[in-house]
Amino acid sequence: MTALSGFLLAEWYDLRDLGNPVHALLDWINGWGDGSTFHWVAYIVAGLIGAAAIGLFLGIAMLSLIWIERKAVSRIQIRYGPNRVGPFGLLQPVADALKLMQKEALTPLLGDKVVFFLAPVVIFIPTLLVFGVIPWGPKMTVANLNVAVLYIVAVGSATPLVIFMAGWSSNNKYSLLGAMRGIAMAISYEIPMVLSLLGVVLFTGHMDLNGIVQWQQKYHVWLIVLQPLAALTYFISASAELNRTPTDIAEAESEIVAGYHTEYSGMKFGLFYAVELGNALAVSGIWATLFFGGWWLFGLDRWVPAWLIFLAKMYVLYGALILTRGTLPRLRIDQLLDFAWKFLLPLSLVNILVVAAEVTIWQENGISAGIVLPVAAVINILLSVILIVGYTQAFGFARRQRPRRARLITDTLAAMPQ
Repeated sequence: MTALSGFLLAEWYDLRDLGNPVHALLDWINGWGDGSTFHWVAYIVAGLIGAAAIGLFLGIAMLSLIWIERKAVSRIQIRYGPNRVGPFGLLQPVADALKLMQKEALTPLLGDKVVFFLAPVVIFIPTLLVFGVIPWGPKMTVANLNVAVLYIVAVGSATPLVIFMAGWSSNNKYSLLGAMRGIAMAISYEIPMVLSLLGVVLFTGHMDLNGIVQWQQKYHVWLIVLQPLAALTYFISASAELNRTPTDIAEAESEIVAGYHTEYSGMKFGLFYAVELGNALAVSGIWATLFFGGWWLFGLDRWVPAWLIFLAKMYVLYGALILTRGTLPRLRIDQLLDFAWKFLLPLSLVNILVVAAEVTIWQENGISAGIVLPVAAVINILLSVILIVGYTQAFGFARRQRPRRARLITDTLAAMPQ
């Protein structure tokens, strides 16, 4: 069995890693001529294959996620959800896309027409670029950058600019207000999110995503066990930047109609909606890679295709985003900003200090990983619970005490929480 496994892993048709046939094709192209003339052809072919694969996956994934999310949220809210078009309503996303393509795409008369047109197109670029560095398997990365974590932070920072383009070019006060809200929230949550990523980089000593996955494989542990506070901080911060309920203050229809895309209609609006799903899937993929082992699953990846393991993890973690959307009420903008600056930021700084101390003790004293990692896991889990509970109690985030029986209120304004 071992010899057979080794034989299969050496061949291009071993589809447990889809990078095998691609690498075989590129090696064949590199062998043309004298072996050095056609390197540029292989380089271009590799880029085209990667771009096509990402585009094909996102196209299929977005259609499936529309159905999954609407069905899951409807069950949470005790509704049927899509059940008319096709079996189990599976063709509902296709019907929605056809409807949006048939609608007229209006442009504000006094708006900036060029910027208004570019915003829904450009907003897809950061999503595509982020998927380019996510490893789906040991050899399944379009661009295996050694600074992939920094690259993700830089590329993700472009999305608020595109949101501001949409709000500014619409010549609408609701659109502009929604865009400014998006900028404020992005700046607020970008800092704790970067600090949570810094904790992962400090612990593993890697900034490339494949290196982080291989570190977890080497020590046989998921980083969520060693960095629970960083994992929670990243999930909350990334969820806020996605502009999804309960943090969709940039497009809150109960307050500012639809925020930055109020003036968009037809397929232009559909692009904004689709990129929200793509960004959520990218966040799930990054979360799975950094904290849940990525394509590695305690040796199961030797028998099950690594890309299937990663895909399953990504969809399961996407379910956490669906759960928060279907169960939590929308927060006010002041509550969101207070939570970022007064809660997440201090806890993230404390987490960085603790991780730096643990790594320093580990490296300076040459202690075995079999001793350091279990001790660090216990310390970090207990510290996370103590910090969250203690900080909440100490700085007034505790739940308000409600009266046990009805009270006679004569002054309604005085009875309202300040």
